[in-house]
Amino acid sequence: MQTIFEPFRIKMTEPIKVISKEERIRKLHEAHHNVFLLNAEDCMIDLLTDSGTGAMSARQWAGMMLGDESYAGSRSWKKFESTIRTITGIKHIFPTHQGRAAESLLALTQVKPGDLIPNNSHFDTTRANMEYAGAEALDLICEEASDLEKEFPFKGNMHIGKLQDCLESHHEKIPFVMITVTNNTGGGQPVSMANLKEVRSLVDQYNIPLVLDACRFAENAFFIKTQEEGYAQKELLDIAQEMFSLVDAATMSLKKDGLANIGGFFICNQDDWAEQFKNALILREGFPTYGGLAGRDLEACAIGLLEALSLDYQTYRHATIQYMLDKLIKAGIPVVRPAGGHAVFLDAAKFLPHIGKVHFPAIALVNALYCEGGIRAVGLGSLMFGKYDASGGLIPAPHELVRMAFPRRVYTQSHFDYMVEVVLNVWGKRSELSGYLIEKEPPFLRHFSAWLKPV
Repeated sequence: MQTIFEPFRIKMTEPIKVISKEERIRKLHEAHHNVFLLNAEDCMIDLLTDSGTGAMSARQWAGMMLGDESYAGSRSWKKFESTIRTITGIKHIFPTHQGRAAESLLALTQVKPGDLIPNNSHFDTTRANMEYAGAEALDLICEEASDLEKEFPFKGNMHIGKLQDCLESHHEKIPFVMITVTNNTGGGQPVSMANLKEVRSLVDQYNIPLVLDACRFAENAFFIKTQEEGYAQKELLDIAQEMFSLVDAATMSLKKDGLANIGGFFICNQDDWAEQFKNALILREGFPTYGGLAGRDLEACAIGLLEALSLDYQTYRHATIQYMLDKLIKAGIPVVRPAGGHAVFLDAAKFLPHIGKVHFPAIALVNALYCEGGIRAVGLGSLMFGKYDASGGLIPAPHELVRMAFPRRVYTQSHFDYMVEVVLNVWGKRSELSGYLIEKEPPFLRHFSAWLKPV
C-alpha cells in the first residue's frame, strides 16, 4: 500500500505554530545559527531527536496514574524490574533518569585514563562520557558502512577483523567492548545476530565483558526478524531476549525504544560491577529502586518497552522511514541507504559539494531546512564528531550527515509529504547555500551549545 496505516487513533492534538520564512531566518540568527538554541515552539516539524519526543499511549498515561511514589521498593519499581528482566534476562537492574546517566556512571566506575573502548560506533554522549573519563573511544564499523548508498542489510555491524586486531594488541587496557543497536551514528543501521555472536566469541577469548547500548533494541530486533535468515517466524520479544543473552551488561535510554519521555537503565550480570554502580547511583541519581525517576515514569517505561516490541507498531514505524526515503531516492537526493530504524539521513557532503568540511556542510543543510520549511533536524558531521589536531586544525568527521529523526507516534503521512517537499525545495537552491564558522564552543559536546556564524 502507498498509504501508511498508523496502528492507533489520535485522542488528543497539539497545535503547531506556523511562522513565516522571514521570521524563521530571524529566529535562527538570534539562536546563533544553532538549531539546538531555537525555541521548540518556533519549529513546525521537530526532528532534532527521537529521544523522549514521542507520544505515549493511553495505557502508558493510565499507568502513570498508578505510579507508586514510595522512595524505596515501590510497586512501580517492581513492575519496571520485572519487565526488564523478562526482556533481557539480566541479573542486576538499575533505573537511571536517562541513558547518558547510565553511560556516565558506567564510565565513572569501570573506565580509567588510558583505557580503550571499542564500539561499532559511539554516539555523541557515549563518546563524551568515555573521553571525559580519559579513555579513547574507538569506532570499528564494518566496511560496508563506508559506502553510504550501498544496499547492505546490516551496516551497523562491528568490523570483526579490526576488533580482533584491537583485542590482540590492546586487550590489557580494554575494560569492556560496546556495541550499539541500532547504529545511530551511521544512519540508524542495524546489527545482525550473527555479528553479535561473532563479537561475543571474540571477547570471550580475552575474558572481556560485552556491553550493549540498547537504545533502539526493538527496532534492531525488527530488522533481524525481517532481514536475517532464520528469524522470520520468531516473535520480537524472543529476538530481543536472544540479543541480550549475548551480552554481560547494557545501558539504555528509555526515551527511545522505551517509548517514554524520560528514563534509562543500566543492567549487568557481574556482581562487582553492580555493587560499584549501585554506590555511584545512590550518590549521583538516587536510591537504586528509583534512580532519579518518579514512580509514574517507571510505570510508563515498563509499559512502553513492551509496546515497542509490538510487530504492528514496528511495521508502521519502519514504513514511515521507508516511505520518505523512497521519495527522496526517486528525486535524486543523496541519502544513506538502506532505510535505518529511526530516521532519514541526508548526505550533506554530496548535497552541498561546494562547501568544504571545515565549513560544516551538515550545519548548512540543517539551517536551510529550518529556514525553508520550519523543520528542525540535526547535523551528524564535523561539528558533532570532528576533532582538532595539535596545531588546532580541524580533523573532519568521516561523513557529513543530516539526521531527520522521527518522534514515535507523532507525525502522520501528510507531515512526511511536507518534509519531502521542503527537502526538494532546498535541493533546488542548494548552490546558493554557504557554510559556517565556529564563533564560540564548549570543550565537550559542542554541537549542543556552540555559536556559529555564516562564512
